[in-house]
Amino acid sequence: MNKPLPVHPNLDDLRVFCQVARRASFSAAAEALGVSPAYVSKRVGMLEADLGTRLLHRSTRRVAITDAGERVYAWAEKILDDVNHLLEDVSSTRQVPRGTLRVSSSFGFGRHVVAPAMSRLRARHPQLNVRLDLFDRIVDVAAEGYDLDVRIGDDIAPHLIARKLADNHRVLCASPAYLKTHGTPRQLSDLAGHACIVIKERDHPFGMWRLQQRGEAVSLKVTGPLSTNHGEVAVQWALDAQGIVLRSMWDVGALIARGELVQVLPDVTQPANVWAVYPSRVASSAKVRACVEFLAGEFQTQA
Repeated sequence: MNKPLPVHPNLDDLRVFCQVARRASFSAAAEALGVSPAYVSKRVGMLEADLGTRLLHRSTRRVAITDAGERVYAWAEKILDDVNHLLEDVSSTRQVPRGTLRVSSSFGFGRHVVAPAMSRLRARHPQLNVRLDLFDRIVDVAAEGYDLDVRIGDDIAPHLIARKLADNHRVLCASPAYLKTHGTPRQLSDLAGHACIVIKERDHPFGMWRLQQRGEAVSLKVTGPLSTNHGEVAVQWALDAQGIVLRSMWDVGALIARGELVQVLPDVTQPANVWAVYPSRVASSAKVRACVEFLAGEFQTQA
């Protein structure tokens, strides 16, 4: 009597399961994959049936991974990583970027700069699909499954690969109307008497401005009646004469040039270069290389 052939798990099912395991949520995994929660639940159920074991404990409020699920997750990550390396190796020999490129960035910069660049990248490489997600926090590209993070700020984990795309820095600025009413600060200590617009955005520690003045590092605790997690909102408040804001030159440079905002304490800045950041597992990827080279060219053109 012939023994039944062993059932080999479907790679797509493994990918779906890994998303659920990372996020401990069917709905969050579904959102990341661009599918319905019902589809995610179905694929995980099929994987459990193929393997003959329960991988997740489900309740109305949360999803917890089982001991067997932990083992499967570890193997699945390795299997999928090996498959990705295989596909990328083949792709790199063709030099044709294809497949899905998952990119993350911040709200304002992502919307105004990265999104249009991704549209032009897609026009140049029609075999490439792009998924762009925008966040108000630093993304762990390796753990969260992204190929590339386009970020402003120089605080980059050492295990990641980073390529500088453009020089940039943040400056202090306010509207002429605000400065007329409240006066112009002449030294850093004067900021204690001003309304500072506080931002919690990605690499900004909330209420703490880490600055450089004539090459020396200075940290300053600031306060104000208005705070937000969105840089564009903060700039609008500054234009409305609500206070002093610390923003990137890419964001406020044109407003300063037109006189709508005025840079204050011009010898005080904050380094905020633009970087392409990606995990080492995709370093040889044709799609990542194509994207990084394209972005570098875009920023050189705009410089």
